[in-house]
Amino acid sequence: MKRTLMMVGMVVSAFASQAAMADAGMDLAKSKNCLACHAVSSKLVGPAYKDVAAKYAGQKDAEAKLVQKVLKGGSGTWGAIPMPANPQVTEAEAHTLVKWVLAQK
Repeated sequence: MKRTLMMVGMVVSAFASQAAMADAGMDLAKSKNCLACHAVSSKLVGPAYKDVAAKYAGQKDAEAKLVQKVLKGGSGTWGAIPMPANPQVTEAEAHTLVKWVLAQK
């Protein structure tokens, strides 16, 4: 019985952590103006976050690669419109954003 309760507690804690990350990621995306060009489920100026997650799924270097794109900008991966650099985003914030983006389904 104790073991079952402990397992239930661990599962609830994991879901709570995921929910907190989802809220933090969305809040950060809003505050850094990412949503001016991106949306979770549909293409705007840039690709939908769920499409980014699908494209980079299973790539071990995806987080590092995307953090650099957030910080420095990039072009050509999703078409002709370049993504500008984001000097208002710190490296730690970029990691939080990218982890959140890669978790989108």
